[in-house]
Amino acid sequence: MKGKIEINSELCKGCELCITVCPKKILKLCDELNTSGYYTICVTDMERCTGCALCAQICPELTIEVWADK
Repeated sequence: MKGKIEINSELCKGCELCITVCPKKILKLCDELNTSGYYTICVTDMERCTGCALCAQICPELTIEVWADK
């Protein structure tokens, strides 16, 4: 299964919870700040995303949307 995620960087507070649950380890803290002054999360390799949605489930700010192709 292949997936795709989108992160709303303006809502992200960089808590890194999504990084800890990603089974493919494709999320990391970015070098850029959002307008609120938080470092946000980036996807390093979207091709490896399975669409498991663990990142979206754990996100306290609801900043992550997930799509999965079956």
